[in-house]
Amino acid sequence: MAMGSSSSAETPRRTGAFEQHRAASRTDRFGVWLSARALNRHVPTFAGKAVGDFGCGYEARFIRSVLPELERAVLVDSALAPDLKAHERITAIEGVLPDALRAVDDASLDVVLCISVLEHLWEPLETLVELRRVVAPGGICLINVPTWRGKSFLEFSGFRLGFSPAEEMDDHKAYYDPRELWPLLVRAGFLPHNIRCRRHKFGLNTFAACRVDS
Repeated sequence: MAMGSSSSAETPRRTGAFEQHRAASRTDRFGVWLSARALNRHVPTFAGKAVGDFGCGYEARFIRSVLPELERAVLVDSALAPDLKAHERITAIEGVLPDALRAVDDASLDVVLCISVLEHLWEPLETLVELRRVVAPGGICLINVPTWRGKSFLEFSGFRLGFSPAEEMDDHKAYYDPRELWPLLVRAGFLPHNIRCRRHKFGLNTFAACRVDS
């Protein structure tokens, strides 16, 4: 998950990319598995596709799982593993959102992923505008964010049980139910008839699938 713009006077509480300094917890891995199931429902096959994963984490685990199928991948986070940066079919961009996305060409990606990222950003709309810009005609943008119900679960897991990294929770700027995320998607340029926005992960997350007309 790429850190947001540093324009705010407040210093971000998290340092580095997800999994850069510590392994994912069991809770984190379960959440990643649930997100992958949701992604595969909307993209049954990644074969031959150009995919961007923005805020992918240091290890970019989802992209690793589908990389043999892909035509190419564009990864963005504050830090990325050396083998990802060296891979011939990966364009690796280390930086913060939304600034780092400006290096990605317009309408160049079939699938754009932004999973558990927007809650870390001070100005999420700026990043959503960039996500819309890079989706190719006929492509899709998939977004996952925690809900307000999820806030209680995440904070209990992180602050009380220690099952999730507390610094991740302390870096959250907002939570999004569908009625809060949907207007931002429209403002970013996605058309209402192409947006599917619903709760998932037992109501702890909001998942949005935003298609772009061919």
